[in-house]
Amino acid sequence: MKGSFKVRGIVNQFANIPAELINNKKSLVSMSAGNYGKAFAFATKKQNLAATLCMPESAPISRAKLIESLGVQVERMPTSMLKDAVDRHVAVDGMHFLHPFDDLHLIAGFASVGLEILEEIPEPDVVIVCCGGGGLLSGVSAALKLRGNDKTRIYGVEPEGAPTMYLSKQQGHAVSVKTTNTIAAGLAPPYAGKKHLSSCAGSSEDIFPCWSVVEPSGAAAFAALQANKVPDVVPGSNVVVMVTGGNITPEEMCNLIS
Repeated sequence: MKGSFKVRGIVNQFANIPAELINNKKSLVSMSAGNYGKAFAFATKKQNLAATLCMPESAPISRAKLIESLGVQVERMPTSMLKDAVDRHVAVDGMHFLHPFDDLHLIAGFASVGLEILEEIPEPDVVIVCCGGGGLLSGVSAALKLRGNDKTRIYGVEPEGAPTMYLSKQQGHAVSVKTTNTIAAGLAPPYAGKKHLSSCAGSSEDIFPCWSVVEPSGAAAFAALQANKVPDVVPGSNVVVMVTGGNITPEEMCNLIS
């Protein structure tokens, strides 16, 4: 899969926004470190809607500038402040919040990735998916299980420095992580999604924290496979590794490998 998967979900998310919000040009607000933010900005521009995006200050400034160029106001802040900022815009400014990961319409859009996997490999043995808030993992898991692939073992991978879903699954409820320490900003949400936790807990085998030095968010699943962290991978098995994301510039890549 080339580029970011986020547009698959946001197309379905925007298709299900109440018509009165679109007709009345109500302002939208969301939060993102990059790829969802870019898709969000593209969609709001198409709909000619005012929008604000709360972005963690750990995200490269180049992403903020790109999103601003599409007409969205970007507010940068520590990850721990994102939810409060969004809540304030909703309560005080009357904005409508579009959740960047814990949203059933997003999950349904992301499920298209799972359907495309089955077009290429009808019976995969193992599927490894990068996991931040849990949207992609939930969508892919749902698509595979609903198509009858009950024997397929599905694993989520997230950074050791931002183990929100891993901790949530361990503790049995959605948890927040006050501070994150990872190069993979796209896999470092402020908290795990409740909808995603119930989906991931029921349909995926496990969540792995993965330590990596140079891999950006989209390479986390491959990093886990390369580090031999994934069970059930034996010679001759059909293994699918999700590699996605477009949140890196040539300058950032040079800094990572230098």
